[in-house]
Amino acid sequence: MLNNIASEKIMYIDIETVPEHPAFGMLDDTMKALWEKKSSKISGADVTPEEDYVRAGIYAEFGKIICISAGIIKAENGERTLRVKSFFGHDEKKLLQEFSAALTNFTSHPGTNICGHNVREFDFPYIARRILINGLQLPDILDVAGKKPWEVKFIDTMDLWKFGDFKHYTSLNLLTHIMGIPSPKDDIDGSQVASVYYEEDDVERIARYCEKDVLATAQLFLRLKGEPLLKPENVVSV
Repeated sequence: MLNNIASEKIMYIDIETVPEHPAFGMLDDTMKALWEKKSSKISGADVTPEEDYVRAGIYAEFGKIICISAGIIKAENGERTLRVKSFFGHDEKKLLQEFSAALTNFTSHPGTNICGHNVREFDFPYIARRILINGLQLPDILDVAGKKPWEVKFIDTMDLWKFGDFKHYTSLNLLTHIMGIPSPKDDIDGSQVASVYYEEDDVERIARYCEKDVLATAQLFLRLKGEPLLKPENVVSV
């Protein structure tokens, strides 16, 4: 199947999310009660809802997107270049509008797909949910309701690595290491994103981290296809 998908026809995507508020105490009474119920199911009595709120960012109902990075491979002067653009900031609705416009424009061309690591379970559903929560129009490629499996244009590098093993989870960091791809985790990791956002107010640092994951995903896809990796000097942030 991979031989029939051109690497240049794919938008490689990664997102970064945080709890919608800096602390549990900032939620309104209804959301506090709803988070307490959610927390009790996922963590039990081991931690309080206040302590557990650091995990709220992984749930679209209690979190928000602060960065979406998207990369496209271009063939230029006989070499491939990855052009990466990040949509980031404190205004989630604005970044979702800008990303949705770019996504719709790219996927309006025949044969295009979107790709990421563990995106079927996390990134793409999260983006779709936050788009709807913000009252925006869902891009067609994310509107999967009623579509047949072959009509859903999602490529998940974790699924490709599973080879049909539904129980198997492998992180992007582990896969890049065993495949000889430079690790994107040379600054922060996902567990630090919320503190960098709320305590350091450094969303640009988070965007740089997110772009590195896009590069790692694109490199992994090329590796799985048996194609040469991108050269570091051929990665451009736009």
